Amino acid sequence: MRSKKGVFTKSVQDKTIVVTVYTYKNHPKYRKRFRTSKKYQVHNPENKKFEEGESITFYETRPLSKLKKWTIETPTNTKTD
Repeated sequence: MRSKKGVFTKSVQDKTIVVTVYTYKNHPKYRKRFRTSKKYQVHNPENKKFEEGESITFYETRPLSKLKKWTIETPTNTKTD
């Protein structure tokens, strides 16, 4: 089971949140590191409220909708800016 750690971005609809995951990649030619981000729509079954910037861990599940294939695991109450 794959899991990822990201930052809470926004609450889309009922029981759905958007989590942004930041990763670092190297440029193929110049070898400079740069930061990339990807947004995931995550299922929030208990419909918990989060503040922007909270760290969230989520794992892969069966497809719940067209874009929702992840479920929240544990909210970490640390705010990252």
